Amino acid sequence: MLSAATIIFIITYSGIIFTRLPWVNVDRPSAAFFGAVSMILFGILSFDEAIAAIDFNTISLLIGMMIIITVLELDGFFAFVAYQTIKFAKNEKSLLLIIIFTTGISSAFLVNDAVVLLYTPIVISICRNSNINPVPYLIAEILASNAGSAMTITGNPQNMLIGISSGIHYGKFMLHLAPISILSMLAIYLVIKILYKENFKGSKTIKCDINLYKFNYASMKFSVPIFILVIGLFFTGKILGLSIPLIALVGASLILLLGKIKPSVVISRVDWVLIIFFASLFIVVRGFETSGIIEHIVANWPISNDLKGITILHGISLILSQIISNVPFTIVMLPILKNSAGDLIWLSLASASTLAGNATILGAMANLIVIESAEKLKVKISFFEFLKPGLIVTFLSLIISTVILYIELLIFG
Repeated sequence: MLSAATIIFIITYSGIIFTRLPWVNVDRPSAAFFGAVSMILFGILSFDEAIAAIDFNTISLLIGMMIIITVLELDGFFAFVAYQTIKFAKNEKSLLLIIIFTTGISSAFLVNDAVVLLYTPIVISICRNSNINPVPYLIAEILASNAGSAMTITGNPQNMLIGISSGIHYGKFMLHLAPISILSMLAIYLVIKILYKENFKGSKTIKCDINLYKFNYASMKFSVPIFILVIGLFFTGKILGLSIPLIALVGASLILLLGKIKPSVVISRVDWVLIIFFASLFIVVRGFETSGIIEHIVANWPISNDLKGITILHGISLILSQIISNVPFTIVMLPILKNSAGDLIWLSLASASTLAGNATILGAMANLIVIESAEKLKVKISFFEFLKPGLIVTFLSLIISTVILYIELLIFG
């Protein structure tokens, strides 16, 4: 017989999967919030236990990075980076390569959801001015944002969860996963160029008009050095006794105080819905732990710290990231791996859950952001148009990930 905790968990994740249910005004955050409240209402967790279930280290890191990113966005930093890199594109092929690596590297240090939200209108504008089809470049942008974000703890929300839960040092995390991200971005370039070869036959001049962008240089004089300081401290903070969440919060407080953007404007633009979504999922999963099912999984189907474990985790990630998306999947996996996983298994989860998000439009939030932003600008990318390059890139990148992680396991143990 199913326990109340299991029933609530199933209902919650059904709401996350099927965001259009009859007679119910549901989306992913509201489904998670309902589940969290239900865990308390039905006595599965007390109110204090529910609050204790929330991982405030992850929440703090997310809030800190959101504030920093919002200020950089309002300063025009993303547009500045896009212009300074894309202006070197001489033809369609070089534009594709620059978009992939600019998006990928930016997504590694700034949460990829924010990067694609700001880059999408820039990519479309450049393509229209240059009289070229924006669709291949937007698909490449989506794929690169996920692939690039896999390399660091701050690249995406699921990596933040894994980085905090595993305790892996920022530099070590990047050292192990950067080769996977870089090779995956090269695979994206080759796949897009082959699938859309008709779009890369010519040598059209790329037109990048600086008048399209707005830069607040007075504010960037403060915000950019603070951002660089934060990234530097991510690598060295452990020596100084500073945690990653604390570094992000210190950076956020400095950028609010010293930047030229009104703090109330910045705070109002933070994605508080995402914060509620995370907090609610932590409560739902903690309540589900009381059913004993997760404990049973850990006892009977442990994920071993070897090639078999790495391969299984990549396969599970590929399937479940399409069904429930990678963040809810990762939160469920945290208690399963927490007491038994070695660093390479944690890194496998980070790499696999992120790269698996490229398979379909529904695989990751960044995918949906680009699709919706492009539609507002009259550029449509259908589910099936994305599916072919998405699946090919996903399988290639997951193979790259499995091989590299296994080699690292043999080298580092």
